[in-house]
Formats: sequence, structure tokens, C-alpha cells
Amino acid sequence: MASSPRAVEEIFKDYNGRRAGVVRALTHNVDEFYGLCDPEKDNLCLYGHPNETWEVTLPAEEVPPELPEPALGINFARDGMQRKDWLSLVAVHSDSWLLSVAFYFGARLNRNERKRLFSLINDQPTVFEVVTERKPIKDKPTMGSGSKSKGSLKRSSDGQVKTNPRLTDEIYEDDEDEQSETFCGSCGGNYNADEFWIGCDICERWYHGKCVKITPAKAESIKQYKCPSCVKKGR
Repeated sequence: MASSPRAVEEIFKDYNGRRAGVVRALTHNVDEFYGLCDPEKDNLCLYGHPNETWEVTLPAEEVPPELPEPALGINFARDGMQRKDWLSLVAVHSDSWLLSVAFYFGARLNRNERKRLFSLINDQPTVFEVVTERKPIKDKPTMGSGSKSKGSLKRSSDGQVKTNPRLTDEIYEDDEDEQSETFCGSCGGNYNADEFWIGCDICERWYHGKCVKITPAKAESIKQYKCPSCVKKGR
């Protein structure tokens, strides 16, 4: 670990290289990637490397591993869903992994350095945005409408799933106050930016995706999401 990147710029360069490799696997080399993810094989992971290459292979055997591990067993779901939905799901998990690796390297950064690292990363389109050909939304989200944002995805009032908007330093500070008052309508848990949330288009309550059994990929196919409470009330 002595050679691991430590400065913000070094960590960002490492992130960009790994991201480029993952994006290449899910776009330009998608047929090759699809073929390597045979459901008959063991648990496989998609790795992006700092030199902008990618690899589908088994996870590291040592515990704990040298770096955070990508999503395990991505190949098992390959034939159980539409190809574009599967690629979108792998992209979402890849975004999560890329962030975890970057902030693993940045564990010793101070608060301002971590904020700068996040800002650099957030200025780049996510893997999910690239794979699904979505563009980042630049508007500041509002908490009082169906277009408010939570987690890595959000739902707009027209039911379309969209990605989280970029956050400038000023918006980042404002949103901290808003998000601290948001609770899951199912379990009552506080908002956590590391988890996928989905908003009800009827009552505008927010829920952990896991609490209502909705994945990011499944959310893409829902034109108007009704939470279990609204469904039960026949709204």
C-alpha cells in the first residue's frame, strides 16, 4: 500500500483511469464483456484498472482485500433481465465501487480535501449516465416537489428516472440541512447518500429502495411510482 495514491490529484487520476476502463467494458467492448459474464461461471466481478483497462475475474481471496471489492456475481443476473437493464445495474454498482476505492485512498484526507475530491469526481458523468446516455441535471433540486433528489438516482414528476444533479459548494451546504430532515417512509431511517432511494409520485414520501423492494434497474421501467401505502389506499 506504500505506492497507493494519497494526494487529491493522484486519487482523482486513479479514479479516472478505473472509470475509463469500466466505461469501455460497458460501451465500446460491451459484446466482449457480455460474453465473459457467463452465468455458468463462478462469482465474477468487473474491475477497472488505473491504466484505463478492465477485467472480469474472480474476487480477491485474501480477507480483508487490499482494496474494496466490486459487486460480486454480476454474471448470475445476466440472462435473467433485459440486456440494457443488466448493464445499467452493473453501471450503478460500478459507480459505487469507484467511489469506495477513491475514498478508501482518501481516508487520510482532511475535510476540505475530501470535499474537493468529491467535487472533482462529481463533475464527471457517472458510469450509469454514460451507459444509459443520460446527461447530468444542473438544476438545484427542491424538496417540495416530485423532482427532488435522493441517492444515486431520482424520480421526476413525469416518472422518469434521472441522475443526481451536480452539487456546487453552496448547494452542497444547503442540501445538508434539507437531507437531514428526510426519513424513509417505511423504516423511518435517516437519508443516506450512499443508498438508493425512490420517491412516491403520489404522496411524495421517500423510501429506501431495499425497503420497498425496488432496484435502480427496476425503477427505470416504472413510469409512475406508487408507494405501498398509496397502493393500499387506492390512490
